[in-house]
Amino acid sequence: MSEQPPYLRVADELRRRITEHVWEPGDRLPSRAQIGQELGVGENVIRRAQELLISQGLLEGRAGSGTYVAEPQQRVRIVRSSAREQPSGSPFRADMKAVGKLGDWESRTDAKVPAPADIATRLGVDEGALCVRTSYEFLADGRPVQLSTSWEPYDLTAGTLIVLPEGGPHAGAGVVNRMAAIGITVSHAVEQPEPRQATAEEASLLGIQKAALVTNIRRTYYSDQGRPVETADIVVPVAHCEIVYEIPICH
Repeated sequence: MSEQPPYLRVADELRRRITEHVWEPGDRLPSRAQIGQELGVGENVIRRAQELLISQGLLEGRAGSGTYVAEPQQRVRIVRSSAREQPSGSPFRADMKAVGKLGDWESRTDAKVPAPADIATRLGVDEGALCVRTSYEFLADGRPVQLSTSWEPYDLTAGTLIVLPEGGPHAGAGVVNRMAAIGITVSHAVEQPEPRQATAEEASLLGIQKAALVTNIRRTYYSDQGRPVETADIVVPVAHCEIVYEIPICH
């Protein structure tokens, strides 16, 4: 069995000091040179260990100041469930209200965007086929907690009142209810959550460290005819949010 990489051993030691209250929330850590000398490793090893703990929400880096033990934060619970599709109202707003926060979102829609290869595959259309792309920034008390980029085939909704997901009389109604307005029944959705590191743009929007851990949920809605009608990538920061799946039981 291969030996654990040095930076992981250092991360375990730093984590131990935090959990055993050797360092308290808000404490500034010694310099990388000091920690490296104490533990017998180079500063680059300390840097990688600290970056890992920053991505996990245990440490935070402050530009020009150093690295600190992060203050404990209440993680926002985000519930994923088909049972939460409602004729009116927003499941996201309901989740935020449950933890005493005001939920809202900002969005930007671009019509007639050529589908990249991976999106085309997910929607079952040709690469370059025109789509409606909408980018969302979900907010809890004004702070971004979730990002989403949604794609819908343009030929599916062109010329209808729902062509713009956040415009017209059905703005913000959600995919299931919007599609129902034009006679399309959405029968199910498939979600695939995967952990990864945040991109620089995502980190900036979410107010997290670059390369911090996020959960990327790849979601696709299907009609009762089996056609994909929408696909989206939902990005949730691990340190700030927990994802819960609610599974309805059919009797």
